[in-house]
Amino acid sequence: MPTATSIPAASENLPSHGKGPRRRGGDPTPTLFPDVPAQRDSGPETLLPLGSVPERVGIARLAFSSPLADAKRGTEYFLLPVKSILNHCESNRVPFSWTVNPYRGCEFGCQYCYARYTHEFMELDGQDFEKKIFVKQDAGPLAGRDLGMEKVQGEHIAIGTATDPYQPAEREYGATRAVLLQMAERKGLSVSITTKSDQVLRDVDLLQRIGEYSRLSVNLSITTVRTRLARLLEPRAPRPDLRLRAVQELRRAGIAAGVFAMPVLPGITDHEEDLDALARAARDANAQWFAASVLFLMPSSRNQFLPFLDAKFPRLARRYREWYSREVYAPETYRQEISARVAALRKKYSLGGRPMDSDRSTEPERQLSLDLVGRASVSTINTSSYKAVSQQSLRSLGSACAKEDCV
Repeated sequence: MPTATSIPAASENLPSHGKGPRRRGGDPTPTLFPDVPAQRDSGPETLLPLGSVPERVGIARLAFSSPLADAKRGTEYFLLPVKSILNHCESNRVPFSWTVNPYRGCEFGCQYCYARYTHEFMELDGQDFEKKIFVKQDAGPLAGRDLGMEKVQGEHIAIGTATDPYQPAEREYGATRAVLLQMAERKGLSVSITTKSDQVLRDVDLLQRIGEYSRLSVNLSITTVRTRLARLLEPRAPRPDLRLRAVQELRRAGIAAGVFAMPVLPGITDHEEDLDALARAARDANAQWFAASVLFLMPSSRNQFLPFLDAKFPRLARRYREWYSREVYAPETYRQEISARVAALRKKYSLGGRPMDSDRSTEPERQLSLDLVGRASVSTINTSSYKAVSQQSLRSLGSACAKEDCV
């Protein structure tokens, strides 16, 4: 069976130079617990007459009617009309009830990004994920209305589950800050933010206001402390040291913050010395937790990532194809090994797990530690009442977490 040591070392391959239309309730909403969306119908019976054009509906229709707001850095920005900002996740298998993604698409252009498939719901190619960014219009007013719903009260809201809320577009459009402004006006919320950007420091004032009356945590996603490798994997994301500094500054400001080593890339970022360096850096930045998950490779992401491996890590390409050609997950034995490695690092550096409660309440005392790479994609639970999530459970989330205008 494959193990973490059965893949050639990434350092041996690192280059020496250079830097279907969506219908309500049908397709899954991406979360930090990625699901496998249902395949679209295919076959002769679904073919349209020659020359005919299918009518676009749902989010695809909205996307194609969205006005172009700007174009620069090789990226186009569109204004997307939506009906709501909060997306409801009805499944009790995830530790949050609501998600917020102020943007569709992400300019950071991470080679491995699993959320590329969400562009396909708008009838766009997954490789347009970083080239066509959709800014959700009226994010502030819609968030204010959504937060006022009685069913939101006391439920956890996860911001940045599919696209980065602090990607470059946020500097100009401010959709994320508009949502936070609404949250700062309310009490008793439970909110988490996941980002690769130190731009989150711009909103320290708001985060402190939210944290005064609500439960708030920030996760900085960092795959490696090696700057050149990070630039190769995440072309437009801020450097790892800037993200670690953001953790440190957030902690100094009294804001709960930690590190997500997500994803762990087999043969590239999974070696003991690399993960140890990252965990140690998290500890030095005063991070409160350190969690990790192994690469999850959807077909649309595979189309982007495998050619990248062919060009930059050719010795790894064959093994990745063996592992991911038929499955979106790495072999279970490998995930178990990484899970054990991460658990040992948490113990070594006195780092906790992700700060969420098993009952989704806003009580700060009880914490849930999630390691998304174990036998069932969730392990090392501190709260005994929380049950581990199986892969089959992950695949079932789509029907429970779908809403056409809110991904």
